[in-house]
Amino acid sequence: MPLPELLDHLKKTAALSQVAGLISWDQEAMMPKAGAAQRAEQAGALASVIHARNADPRIGEWVHGIDQSQLSDFDRRNVNEAKRSYDRATKIPPRLAEESARASSEGQRIWAQARAEKKFAGFVPALKRNIALKREAAACLAEDGADLYDCLLDEYEPGAKSADLFPLLESLRPPLVALREKIAGKAKPTPLTGHFPADQQLALAKRIAARIGYDFDAGRIDTVVHPFCSGNGGDVRITTRTDEADPLNCLYSTIHEVGHALYAQGAPDPYLPAADYCSMGVHESQSRFWENQIARSRLFADWLFPAMKEAFSDMNLDGPDALFAAVNRVETGFIRTEADEVHYNLHILLRFELERELIAGGLEAQDLEEAWNQRFERDFGIAVPDASLGVLQDVHWSLGLFGYFPTYSLGNIYAACLDRAMLKDLPGRDDMVRMAETQPILDWMREKIHIRGRVLSAPALIEEATGEKPTAAPLVSYLEAKFGALYDI
Repeated sequence: MPLPELLDHLKKTAALSQVAGLISWDQEAMMPKAGAAQRAEQAGALASVIHARNADPRIGEWVHGIDQSQLSDFDRRNVNEAKRSYDRATKIPPRLAEESARASSEGQRIWAQARAEKKFAGFVPALKRNIALKREAAACLAEDGADLYDCLLDEYEPGAKSADLFPLLESLRPPLVALREKIAGKAKPTPLTGHFPADQQLALAKRIAARIGYDFDAGRIDTVVHPFCSGNGGDVRITTRTDEADPLNCLYSTIHEVGHALYAQGAPDPYLPAADYCSMGVHESQSRFWENQIARSRLFADWLFPAMKEAFSDMNLDGPDALFAAVNRVETGFIRTEADEVHYNLHILLRFELERELIAGGLEAQDLEEAWNQRFERDFGIAVPDASLGVLQDVHWSLGLFGYFPTYSLGNIYAACLDRAMLKDLPGRDDMVRMAETQPILDWMREKIHIRGRVLSAPALIEEATGEKPTAAPLVSYLEAKFGALYDI
C-alpha cells in the first residue's frame, strides 16, 4: 500500500508551507522595508514549489492505490485531504499560484503604506490585482456553475456554502441590533484612562499568555501593525500591538492570538493534514472563547485587576467591577478588532456582504471605499472619517484572504456552543477563571477540539464536543445575559 510514500510527501510539503509562514511572519515583524521586493519574489518562488508538490501526479496514483477500508479514521482523513488539495492544485495553473503569492506579499506592503497615509486610492491597484487573481482562481475551481465565492470560502471553511452561512449569520442581526438599542439609552461605564508604557503592557501581556497556557518554549511575542498568529507544533508565534493610552487593546489582542496559539501548539502532529486545524471557524472559536468568555468575564477581572495595578501605577479604575465594566463597555466604533461583543458581528456582516460582491463582480475595487462608507453609516449610524478607520483597517484583502471574514462570526457561534457545554462538564470552572488557574479549561479544549484535528467536519466536531448541532442560539443567550446584567436591561 503506497500510504507511507504519500504521508512522507505530505510531511515535506507541510514543512515547506511552514517556511512560507515563517517568511510571512518575518515580513510583518522583522524584515527591513527595503526587503519588500525581494520578499515578494521569495514568496512567489516558494509558492510555485509548494504548488508543484500539491499537484504532483504521484499523489493521484498513491490515492488511487490505497484501500481506505483498511485505514484508521485519521489516515483516511489524511488521504482524503491529500486528494482535496491535489484536486484544487491541479485546477490552479502554476503561474497563477506564484503570481497570487507575489501579489499577496506586495499587497500587504502597499496596504500598510496606504493605511498609514489614510488614502485608499494608493491601495486600489493592488486590490484590483488581488481581486482579479481570486476571481480567476475561483473560476478554475468552480464546477457545475458553483458560486465563485464559495470556492474561496472552501479554503477556510471546508464544505461551507454562503447560501447556508448567510442566513445563519444574518440571524444574529435582529437580536444584536435590539440589544444595542436597549443599551444605547443606558449610562456608559467609566472608561480606563491613564498612561500605560508599552514595555509594561508587553510584560503583562506575556504574563497573561503564560498564565492561560501559552508555551514560550514553543513561541514568542512581537509587535506588528495588525496582530496575528503563525506556525504550529513547536514553533507558534503570536503578535500584538501597543497604544500607551489603551492597554486593553494590547492585552486582549494578545489573549485572542494566544487562543489561536493554544490550538496550534496542541496539534497532535505538526505536518499531517488530518492533525491540522479543523477549519478557520473552529480556529476562531478558540481565540474568541479565551478572549471573550474567559478574559472578558467578571470572574477573570478578579485576577486581572490586581495584575494591572501591579503593572501600571497610573490607572483610574478602583476595582474588578469597574474593570469588568470598562472592558465590556458598549460603544459604536469604527475598528473591528476593538469592537465590543455586541457590535463585533455587525462588523463581520458588513465585510461578508462586500467581499461577496467584489468576487461576484457586482462591486469593483475603485468603488469599495464609497460602498463601505455608505453601508457602515447604514449599519452603525455614524460616518467614517477616513480610510484608516474604514476600508483600510483590515489586512485581509491586501493578502488576498477573500472568504476569511465570515469565519470570525462562525468562531463566535462555535465558542458560545463550546462554552455552554464546558460549563456543564466543569462545575468548578468559575473558581478556575477567578484565580486564572485555567489548565483544566485548556485540557478540556485539548480533548474536545485540539487533538481531534481535521478528522471531522467543523459542524460535526462541534456537535461531537457539545452534544448539540451548532446554532446561533447559545451566542445570543450569552450576549443577552451578560450585557443585560451589566446594563440592567
